[in-house]
Amino acid sequence: MSTQRSSLSYLKWPLITTVLGLGLTGWLGWATKGDLGGILSFLMVGAVLATLEIALSFDNAIVNANKLDEMSPVWQQRFLTWGILIAVFGMRIVFPLAIVAIFAWINPFAAMHLALADPDEYSRIIGQAHGPISAFGGTFLMMVALKFFIDEDKSIDWIEILEKRLRVWGSIRGFEIAFVLVIVLMISRSLPIQDVAPFLTSAVMGLLVFTMVEGLGTYLDNMAGSAAEIGAKGGLGAFLYLEVLDASFSFDGVIGAFALTTNILLIAIGLGIGAMYVRSMTIMLVERGSLAEFRYLEHGAFYSIFALSIVMFLQSIVHVHELITGGIGMVLIALAFYASINHNKRET
Repeated sequence: MSTQRSSLSYLKWPLITTVLGLGLTGWLGWATKGDLGGILSFLMVGAVLATLEIALSFDNAIVNANKLDEMSPVWQQRFLTWGILIAVFGMRIVFPLAIVAIFAWINPFAAMHLALADPDEYSRIIGQAHGPISAFGGTFLMMVALKFFIDEDKSIDWIEILEKRLRVWGSIRGFEIAFVLVIVLMISRSLPIQDVAPFLTSAVMGLLVFTMVEGLGTYLDNMAGSAAEIGAKGGLGAFLYLEVLDASFSFDGVIGAFALTTNILLIAIGLGIGAMYVRSMTIMLVERGSLAEFRYLEHGAFYSIFALSIVMFLQSIVHVHELITGGIGMVLIALAFYASINHNKRET
């Protein structure tokens, strides 16, 4: 990949998506409300949704860039093309409909009709599923963060007093799984009795999915001879891992979007615009090698992921505003960026 592109060139497709998306948002506002006020209100909500998605997913872009750097060029391209279709269409449209179909015991077409004809009822069903979704996403993301820190082979530390101890604990087999299960059990004790079983089931499913994706990725990436023939080495396993990771990051944004609007089309457009900017940030980080230049940036992203997993668990008990969630991640990444700059100054 070339590293000579200007910063503005990375914004080409996100800007095109923004123009088209806001145009559709304005039309949707007119079709729904029939006046200028409707257009302006829909445009404002769409812009807020896009901004929220960027704030919540910036750490996702950093983690994606780190994994993409290890992938073959073919699978990099597949993730950046197929992946964006899965991220926008799958997680922003199909996923909310699937939740309603499962919890309301109706088929997906009925769920789509409910989303368009009775958005308030649709939002209520989504709200009922918030606890299990938070358990699944929180478990998966916490395992992602702990896998990074509890690693005996990790050689660079940002917060040394903590990270050196975590590396030592990495020698204890299954420590991260035990840690996550303790958190899950603590949260479950604070839930109403009728919510405990769905919460625990979803948390265990999150743990199983993480273990299966990690195992499959390791297996595929270790297939030296045969993997090279089928193009899977450094590709398919990492691709599956990133798609599940993307989905886990999307849970918070999709659920949080219903606090702003119950219009499924408006949610898909707003979050889709934000997802395009996140993908462009990922490409820029890979092509420019920014993770190598700023050595603590990746650490900040994984601290942010851990904080997001805690927030997702807490949301099973209390509502945490999405701006707080996004703000925590941005602050941690900004601190890591500042620490990286200071390190580079000391080195020179």
